[in-house]
This record gives sequence, structure tokens and C-alpha cells, in this order.
Amino acid sequence: MFSWAFLFLIIAIVAGILGLSGIAGAATNIAWVLFVVGIILAIIFAVVGRKPPL
Repeated sequence: MFSWAFLFLIIAIVAGILGLSGIAGAATNIAWVLFVVGIILAIIFAVVGRKPPL
């Protein structure tokens, strides 16, 4: 999840440098959403953890 967020962040930076503000804004928003979802999933999995088999 974080690798996808990082990829879209790089796309946003490159698009911003090239002056493609629409693509840069969209890629930034996608990167932010993926990052937040990744953080939420990491917290959930850390709290739930692995349970031993019954």
C-alpha cells in the first residue's frame, strides 16, 4: 500500500515539475488516500495481531 502511495507521490512531483497541474493534483490526492488507508490498515492489524490456531 505504501509503495503505491510513494509511486503516486513521485508521479505528482514529476507532473508538477512539468506543469501538469491537473495530473499532479489527482496523483497527490490518490497518494494521500492510499497513505491514510495504509496507516489505518497497519493500526488495525497491529491491534488485532495474529491469533494462535485453536
